[in-house]
Amino acid sequence: MERTVLNPVTWSVEMGFNQGEVVSGHTRTLYCSGQTAMNADGAPQHEGDMAAQVALSLNNLEGVLAEAGMSLADLVRLNVYTTDVDLLFQHYGALASRLAAARAAPTTTMLGVVRLAIPGQMIELEGTAVA
Repeated sequence: MERTVLNPVTWSVEMGFNQGEVVSGHTRTLYCSGQTAMNADGAPQHEGDMAAQVALSLNNLEGVLAEAGMSLADLVRLNVYTTDVDLLFQHYGALASRLAAARAAPTTTMLGVVRLAIPGQMIELEGTAVA
């Protein structure tokens, strides 16, 4: 087995985690750290704007996938963490439509949580992809 660390942005390394890891063997599996609405420098974005946070979190997840030569179509698992399930459901169509456009229908779990690691963040997307 071979593990390859992926960090399209490097701010997370200082916090002790990688943006993704590719595990190669018979197939390639990518385990993505939770992606939130952070810019490339690690600064939180769009406080109070669920729609914008959904879009940027998904963009960041796609960035990790792209670094591994994968796309949303390779997702086999998506965990969605949110501080406001009802508000997320009002904007879930944007997430669902981007997955559908990629012909992706990963197994998914949505969990309501009290808070995320970064104050002001309302959604975090954690994925597993196989290619």
